[in-house]
Amino acid sequence: METEAGEPLAEKTIAPYGAWVSPFKIERLTDRVVFLTEPDGVDGVRWWLEGRPDEGGRQVLVRRELDGTLTRMTPEGFNARSRVHEYGGTAAFVSGDLIVVSDFVTGRLNRVVSPGEVVPLTPERAWRYADVILDAAHNRLIAVREDHEPDFVEKHGEWGNDLVTVDLDSGDVQVLVEGADFYAAPRLSPDGSTLVWLEWHHPNLPWDGTELRLAAVNADGSLGEARTIAGSRRDWISQPRWSPEGVLHFAAEPTGWMNLYRWIDGRIEQVTDLEAEVVGPDWQFGYCTYVFGSGGEILISARSGGRDQLLRRSADGSIAAIDLPQFTEISSLAIDGDTLIVRAAGPTQPAVIAEVTLDGGVTILRVASPNVPEPEDVSLPRHIEFPTTRGRSAYGNFYPPTNRSYRAPEGELPPLIVTSHGGPTAQAFSGFATGFQLFTSRGYAVLDVDYGGSTGYGREYRERLIGEWGIVDVDDCVAGAKYLAEQGVVDGKRQAIRGASASGFTTLAALAFRKQFDAGCTSFGIGDLRAFVKDTHKFESRYLESLVGPWPAEQQKYLDRSPSLHAENITSPVLVQQGGEDKIVPVEEAERIVDALFERRVPHAYLLYPGEDHGFRAKDSIIHSFGGELSFYAQVFGFEPADDIERLEIRFLDEARDRIGATRTA
Repeated sequence: METEAGEPLAEKTIAPYGAWVSPFKIERLTDRVVFLTEPDGVDGVRWWLEGRPDEGGRQVLVRRELDGTLTRMTPEGFNARSRVHEYGGTAAFVSGDLIVVSDFVTGRLNRVVSPGEVVPLTPERAWRYADVILDAAHNRLIAVREDHEPDFVEKHGEWGNDLVTVDLDSGDVQVLVEGADFYAAPRLSPDGSTLVWLEWHHPNLPWDGTELRLAAVNADGSLGEARTIAGSRRDWISQPRWSPEGVLHFAAEPTGWMNLYRWIDGRIEQVTDLEAEVVGPDWQFGYCTYVFGSGGEILISARSGGRDQLLRRSADGSIAAIDLPQFTEISSLAIDGDTLIVRAAGPTQPAVIAEVTLDGGVTILRVASPNVPEPEDVSLPRHIEFPTTRGRSAYGNFYPPTNRSYRAPEGELPPLIVTSHGGPTAQAFSGFATGFQLFTSRGYAVLDVDYGGSTGYGREYRERLIGEWGIVDVDDCVAGAKYLAEQGVVDGKRQAIRGASASGFTTLAALAFRKQFDAGCTSFGIGDLRAFVKDTHKFESRYLESLVGPWPAEQQKYLDRSPSLHAENITSPVLVQQGGEDKIVPVEEAERIVDALFERRVPHAYLLYPGEDHGFRAKDSIIHSFGGELSFYAQVFGFEPADDIERLEIRFLDEARDRIGATRTA
């Protein structure tokens, strides 16, 4: 065979799936890699946050000047992150010369007074802040505060949330709104006369139901009587935002899809009618998926079919797509004149901060990973639909093994790694993910499942998970693995399942209650649902009431679905990974699982990373974690990895080898 240029094609090396030499070294996970969030800009100057694994995962505020120069704004050692709701978001606020950042360690707000120099603004108290906005007329900030003062927690049994003001001269903090369990998205009208915000109560998470509240701002800065203008404890409202003309917009889903609405003269009008989601789940503060252009248009990132698309709604109501074929993920929007600043990614494009013109022109400002792969080595995700239980369909992204230098022996099928997103209210990522490519380039197939409960497919699909967590998600992961095996594209007897956080629970549940998978890897996953009720943070402390059922009335469901309580059912090897400082899924959770596996002599390995929390951010942790996982699969599936990695010690594996896969049901 020859190339189009007449040159002979290089012969591919024959080697078993999983043992291919990959062009993607494990170090690519962190080599010059940054994690990009919160883009913004004005007058041609751009801002964003970037998490840096080589600095222990700290987030740094970066400014890009008009000439393209990048300036580090926060000092060495400073971590610009918020921990409100533990997941944080909006850790930086910029308005002209006013730059405010949240300190992850102390929770205090700090002013950036010059590049690399910050001074504390708020008092030294056990308070955290997020979603900061400027109230210039009263020389103050308005923010969401989370109160962790010991006397408050002791009195109320949990920390408090409220809306507060922060005086820009003195740093004095005063309560503005209180009484609800949670607050988000305070937004001032352009003339400063009206404030809106979101609030909700236990047991809800935002997508279960929020109220959009509105109050007049008095001359002295106090608020008039507040009223609910949209939403309820059963209706999800998200991303309130004022147009430049002072018209309040927000997202809601009375049609079954999250679409845009506006509030005019006391009535609500629908702005878009799409079979797509214009916002995603509010796990963090500050998501921005629609912005207002200077010509009356609205620019929208809308999701359907597992992909994002940039839409332009003109002032006359017509909607047209802005063609951006390189991007299938557009997760954050800002606008400066007629130029969008976006965080985006695509199947062959690592995440970027980019400028986008209204006719689709793209200028990339910052790339999360400069290690741009050769297209021949990239496995492109194929969005698939497959049958699942109860006569329904589920979805996922399938990545076939891809390596231009290798092929498998004739007749061999690749091992499959099934994974799913966290949340569990979230969605599969279709952009370039180095982790997936590290697997596929070594000869694994990967299926990333958008199980029932995922967002991006409408309210009915999302609500499949109500009362059914540990059932529907597991069924869909199993169904996807069976479907691919039946199609003859993967090996039906070499299948692993992996996941982190909520997906870690799905992984453990699949191993405990189904016999589809031959191995599993769980990172900071939940093993005992009762412990999650008792030990987790406030934001998610009542989450399981909707996902499983009220506690303790539905106690038996918690017992029945907790995989660590049914470790006797787990026969496949398990790798457990955990951050030592995780407050969402505490380290005790991982150790309960490990103890249960040890007691039953189930093959397992346990990797604990001191200093890491809910997600590994430090360079050494990321590399070691992935190397351990590769060694784990290689030993379980019986081949030698091509990488020079430390061999993971898997307890009880040798004595259990003859049982691996033996209990699989037909």
